[in-house]
Amino acid sequence: MNIILHDLSNHLIFAPLTLTRPVGNLRSGMWTNDERWRFYLPEATVSFQTEEYLVDKFPMHQTDDNVWVNATVIPNVELVKLVQELQVDESLYVNGVFVAQRGATFSPKESNSHQLEEFLVLEHRWDLYQKNDSILATDFAAYVKGRKSASLSKTNTLIGDANQLFIEEGATVECAILNVKSGPIYVGKNAEIMEGSVVRGGLAMAEGSALKLSTKVYGATSLGPHSKVGGEVNNVIFQAYSNKGHDGFLGNSLIGEWCNLGADTNCSNLKNNYGNVKTYSYLTESMEQTALMFMGVTMGDHSKTSINTMLNTATVVGVCANIFTSGFPPKYVPNFSWGGEQKSPVYNLDRAVDAANQMMVRRGKQITDGDLRILQFLFPEEKN
Repeated sequence: MNIILHDLSNHLIFAPLTLTRPVGNLRSGMWTNDERWRFYLPEATVSFQTEEYLVDKFPMHQTDDNVWVNATVIPNVELVKLVQELQVDESLYVNGVFVAQRGATFSPKESNSHQLEEFLVLEHRWDLYQKNDSILATDFAAYVKGRKSASLSKTNTLIGDANQLFIEEGATVECAILNVKSGPIYVGKNAEIMEGSVVRGGLAMAEGSALKLSTKVYGATSLGPHSKVGGEVNNVIFQAYSNKGHDGFLGNSLIGEWCNLGADTNCSNLKNNYGNVKTYSYLTESMEQTALMFMGVTMGDHSKTSINTMLNTATVVGVCANIFTSGFPPKYVPNFSWGGEQKSPVYNLDRAVDAANQMMVRRGKQITDGDLRILQFLFPEEKN
C-alpha cells in the first residue's frame, strides 16, 4: 500500500511546528503520524503531500494506486482496517471528517461513510497536547499487545498496574517513582529515567531520551528521540533532539526539534485572571482568542532561550529564534529573532545555520541541503 499523508489546507494551523515539517510528521502520543501508519502497516510506503519548499526533505512518493490520508487523523486498529478496505476511486469519511481516498490522484468524493466512537483528529495545534493523553493511551495499548516489557529495577517504586508500564531493552530506570494510575508509561530503547525522578503517566519516552536527576513529570507528556528533560513538566510534547536539561517549569507546551531551553527557563501556562488565552495564528497573522484556559509556549525548530528566561502564557516562538532578553519576550517571537524583544534585529542566516549545525554535530548529525533550503525559505530577507 502506498500511503500519502496529505496536509489538506491545515499546514499553517499547526505552525510554527509545521514551518519545518509536514502535518503528518507532527509528534503526539508515542509517535509521529507517519511512524504510526508504519507501525500499523509495516509493509506500506508512507510519504507526504505538503508545501513545495519542504519537499526536498519530505518528498512525496506517488504511484498509479495511492491511498491519500488526512494527515490530521490519528489512526487506530479499527480505522486502519477501514482504510485497508478502500477500493480504487473510493473515499472514506468518519464522523463527517474526510479520512482517506484511494486513487492515482487526490480527488476525494463522499462515497463511504462510517461512525466510530474512538476517533481522534487534530483540529488545532493545541490539540497535540490537549488530546495527548488519549493518543498516548491508544498507541500504548496497540504497541504492548503481544510484547513483554523489560523488568523494572527494585530500586524503583511503581504505583498502579504493572501492565501500564513498558520498558524497552537497553533502557535505564533507577530510584524513580512511577505512577501509572492516570496513564501508561513507555520508556523507549536506550532511554533513561535518572535517580529521584517522579513521574505521573501518561508518559512516552522515545529512543535515547532522558529525564535528568529529580525531574518531575505530570502526564500526558511525550519526549521525542534524544530529547533531554529536567525540572518540572506538565502535558508537554518535545518533537526530537531538544533539551530542557535544568530546573524550570514548562506546561501545556509544544517544543520543536533542536531547541534548547536555558537553565531556569519558566513558562506561564495560566493567566493571572484565569481567563481564556489569546495566541498568535500563522494562518491569520494575528492574535486570536481561544477557548482554552491552559496554554504554555509553542516553539519552532532550532530556537533557544538563555538562562532565567520568562515566557508569558500562550507565547509562540518561530524558527531559529535566539531569546536572551531581560523581562518577558513578546507573546509572538518571529522566525530568526535575535534577542526576542519587540522589533528585535534579524538573526544573521549564516550564524543561525552555523549554530544549528553545531548543536546537531554534538548528536552525530549535521544540517542537510534539505534543512538549509527550508531555513533559507523561512529567513525574512530571503522572502522580500
